[in-house]
Amino acid sequence: MPNDVSLVQIRSGLTSGSSSHANVVSAGAFLAPLALGLLVSFLMWNVGGIIAGFILGLLAAQAPKVAKQWESAVVLRLGRYIGLRGPGLFWIIPFVDSVSAWVDQRVITTSFAAEETLTSDTVPVNVDAVLFWMVYDPEKAALEVQDYPQAVSWAAQTALRDIIGRTSLTDLLRGRERIEEELQKLIDERSNPWGVTVQSVEMRDVIIPAALQDAMRRRERNKRASFLRKRKSRSHTCSTRHLSLIRTTPLRCTCER
Repeated sequence: MPNDVSLVQIRSGLTSGSSSHANVVSAGAFLAPLALGLLVSFLMWNVGGIIAGFILGLLAAQAPKVAKQWESAVVLRLGRYIGLRGPGLFWIIPFVDSVSAWVDQRVITTSFAAEETLTSDTVPVNVDAVLFWMVYDPEKAALEVQDYPQAVSWAAQTALRDIIGRTSLTDLLRGRERIEEELQKLIDERSNPWGVTVQSVEMRDVIIPAALQDAMRRRERNKRASFLRKRKSRSHTCSTRHLSLIRTTPLRCTCER
């Protein structure tokens, strides 16, 4: 049987620096030199003004950047980290500075599942869980690990597999809160060096094989039937003893004269 944990869904909090972050300031910075070049070309009857304005507009449009309220921009200058920028408007030097990543600092949800993972008593189970986490240090998230959302997902996968492997089926079904706390602590310890903190882990479902479910239902029915039989037998014994006691006890009748 396979004994691995497969990721169902990852909502990534890391956006590449090459992704589109167009803003109205960049548009204005591009259009202003272009309009000036058009005016110069119109007055001098020379296309050189348009070309110069277009080039200057492209350079100027690279300088202004806008980070959303929940974002932090990781800025590199000639490949060296110089700091974080945002939220709001900030400026960089075109072709010298670059935004390598936009780090989302909101709470991020990651759903993952353990498929047919063996418990300590060798029972294969499927476990669905949800991880709630966030980036508390964008600098560490950008510099200490290559892809921190993927790293967090792998940490969650291995932690879930390890805990299931040393937990019995009974404890897995009855002790969810304890297992969730243990999962949170384990994942948090592994992801803290990356500037990530885990807020909570919630196990959504624990699925056992259908054959085992049928066996457990039959055992539960047998226990219930045995309990009812014992209860009925005990009740019958008590009734018999009560009747015997009534029959053997002499009745006394006192009459008043």
